[in-house]
Amino acid sequence: MPATPAWPPKSAPRLFIDHPLALEATVTLDGSQAHYLSRVMRAGPGEVVILCDNRTGEWAAEVLEIGKRGVSLTIRQHLRPLEAVPDFWLCPALLKKPSFDLVLEKATELGVRRIQPVITRRCVADKLNPDRALTIVTEAAEQCARTALPDLAVPLKLDALLRDWPAERTLFFADENGGEPAASAFQGSTGPAALLVGPEGGFDDTERAAIRDLPQARPIGLGPRILRGETAAIAGCALWMAVAGDWQNSLARHASVP
Repeated sequence: MPATPAWPPKSAPRLFIDHPLALEATVTLDGSQAHYLSRVMRAGPGEVVILCDNRTGEWAAEVLEIGKRGVSLTIRQHLRPLEAVPDFWLCPALLKKPSFDLVLEKATELGVRRIQPVITRRCVADKLNPDRALTIVTEAAEQCARTALPDLAVPLKLDALLRDWPAERTLFFADENGGEPAASAFQGSTGPAALLVGPEGGFDDTERAAIRDLPQARPIGLGPRILRGETAAIAGCALWMAVAGDWQNSLARHASVP
């Protein structure tokens, strides 16, 4: 007797949409999403698409019609609730576009709750295209099967970030001059946390002193080698998830639904 195919199929396309979903609701997608389903994925009536709304979780939808103006679908099943995300922020200094694109993508894949870009004196970039950045994190979330998008904040100057830093949130500061080994610092931490990573040229002495003066700041070291900004951000996030995040099923201690 042949095995029953998995439903929904693992190969089903995944998309985030910007309005709430509900069982048996009809959804019409247009623009780039309709083009992706009809022209790239060659989806047809009766096929399954996985939809997420960043509110209620993940749903299986059936394609009803592929039209000239859009793709119509009906929501058939609620697959997963909105996931719990570890309460961990990444505060990366802005980098050149390709490098910062990589940071946005990998931070999303690693499960960061909030990405807060930072502008420092040695940043080679001081602007971020919000629409492009949102597209990058959305596509990364679709690829890695997240049901909750990271909160993508507008860039802040370092002094503004430090001035308004939440009293209850630990700020792990990746200091190229050294600090407590990151793994032990992360493992001993409880409560909300964040990682601050510098630009290509690092922080200058004035910035470093200002960060260290923040009561919530904990300088850490990320090994014996000098890391590029994007490498430090990705490595730091991965290490935090491994020892203090949700890679060891410790979500009950560190996370809540955003």
